[in-house]
Amino acid sequence: MKDRFSMSDLGLLSYYLGIEVRQSPRNIFLCQSGYATKILEKAGMMDCNPAHVPMEPKLKLRKTSTAPPVDATEYRSIVGSLRYLVHTRPDIAFPVGIVSRFME
Repeated sequence: MKDRFSMSDLGLLSYYLGIEVRQSPRNIFLCQSGYATKILEKAGMMDCNPAHVPMEPKLKLRKTSTAPPVDATEYRSIVGSLRYLVHTRPDIAFPVGIVSRFME
């Protein structure tokens, strides 16, 4: 390709679309810890407690609620960010799918 096009070698891939890439001779590791931190900051949850299970078992969500209303645009933005985070965190795929159903 270098014969046909003008190009330069930038070395191994290290960061692409918010995904950190670490390569070794035997493995490639993908990580989005920086992106996850930005999501927590955006949601105002930097001081939250970590949990091993991302959703309560048998949690039932309803469209009608007695809780105070939230900003729908901000909610959609955070859920969209979480959907992108699922690329490297398949453990949160199911809960993110559940909350995605309540975007309206």
